[in-house]
Amino acid sequence: MNKIDTINIEDKYMPLFAGKTKISITKGKGVYVWDEKGKRYLDMTAGWGVTCIGHANPLITKALIRQSKLIIQNPNGGITYSPARSKLLNLLKDILPHNLNKIFFSSSGAEANDAVIKLARKASKKINVISTFQSFHGRTISTASATGQDIHRNKFNPLMPNYLFVPFNNIEEVKKVIKNDVAAVIIEPVQGEGGVIVPDDSYLEKLSQVCEENGAYLILDEVQTGFYRTGDLFASSPYKLNVSFMTMAKHIAGGFPFGAFAMKEEIAEKLEIGDHGGTYCGNPLGCAVSYEVINYLINSNIEEKIKIVSEFTLDYLNDLKNKFPDIIQDVRGKGLLIAIDFFEVQQAEKINKICFDNGLILNLKHGKIIRIFPALTIKLKEMKMALEIIRNAIGAV
Repeated sequence: MNKIDTINIEDKYMPLFAGKTKISITKGKGVYVWDEKGKRYLDMTAGWGVTCIGHANPLITKALIRQSKLIIQNPNGGITYSPARSKLLNLLKDILPHNLNKIFFSSSGAEANDAVIKLARKASKKINVISTFQSFHGRTISTASATGQDIHRNKFNPLMPNYLFVPFNNIEEVKKVIKNDVAAVIIEPVQGEGGVIVPDDSYLEKLSQVCEENGAYLILDEVQTGFYRTGDLFASSPYKLNVSFMTMAKHIAGGFPFGAFAMKEEIAEKLEIGDHGGTYCGNPLGCAVSYEVINYLINSNIEEKIKIVSEFTLDYLNDLKNKFPDIIQDVRGKGLLIAIDFFEVQQAEKINKICFDNGLILNLKHGKIIRIFPALTIKLKEMKMALEIIRNAIGAV
C-alpha cells in the first residue's frame, strides 16, 4: 500500500477553519507525541485540554475494548437503560455539588452548554441570558452567540438574540443588567480560551448571591476547568455557591468525545419528555471510558501532584517575567491552566515557533498569549524540560 501524503490530503479536502501546524502525529504516550518522521514532541496542550491522564493511557484502551465487546450503542439510544451509564451516574452524583442531582450526557462541551441555555429558558419562562466578555462557550450558533469574543461572533450574523454581556470579574456591571427577564448567567470559573483569566476569590460567591436575589439561574461552565484542571475537583469547588446548572466535558473522558450537564431536581421537574435528547447522549462506550478516567483521577492523589507541578511552574515563569520584563507582560493561572502573556504578537509568535522547532507544542491564543495546559499526570521533570525550552526561546528572542 502506498504511503499517504497526510498533510497535502488534509489541506486539499478539509475546509480551512484554522491555521494548521505542519505536523502529522502518528502516536502518543503520556505527555509525548511522535510525528510521521519519528520526531518526539512534548505536548503542553493535552489535545486542547482533554487528554488529562495522558495520550494512549492503557486504562482508556482497556475500557474501550471491554465495553466495545459488549455493546457500543444501545437500541433506541438513551430510551433504553445501560449498566455502564448507571455506573457513571452513581459516581458523578457523589462528586458533584449536592444539589445537582439530575445528570444528562452529551457528546461535547458546546452541546452541553447549548442544552442548559435552552433548558434554563424553558424552566424559567424567561429569555435573556447574561454572559461575559472574553468568554468562550462553544461553536454552535447558540453558544457562539453566548461567547463574548467578537472573533467567534461577528462572522455569523444573524446571531441568536437575547444575550447580554458584562465584563468578567465585575459584580457591579452584573447588577446593572440583571433584571426580572434574565433566565440565567453563564460563567466560566476561570476563562480558559479567553486567555486564562482568574477572577477575584470573592467573585463567584457574589455572583451566586446576585443570581439568587434576582431569580436567575447560575450556570457554571466547567468544560475546561472541571476534573482537577485548576487543582480542585472543580474550579468552583472551594466556594459556597447556589448552582443551578453545571456543564462538563474535556477531562470527563480523557480524550474520548463526551460531555455532561447536571441540574437541580427542582429545575428538572419543570421540564418535559421531548425537551432534550440526542443520539449519542450517554452511549455505553463513552460512559465506560468516563467512569474509568474519573475514578482514576479521584483515587490517584492527583490534587497533590498538580499542586507541586503548578507551584513550581508559576514560580519559574514569574522568575522569567522578572528576568525579561520587556518581553513578558504577565504570568497567571491556577493548577495546570497557565498563561504567559507577552507584550508583542511578533515576540510571542517567534517564541512559539522556536519552542516547536525544539520539540515543544504550545497553544498560542489571541496572538500573544501562550497557554500551558498539559496532561494532569505530567511529571515534574517533564515540566522542567518544557520550561527550559521556553526559557531558551525567550532568551533567543
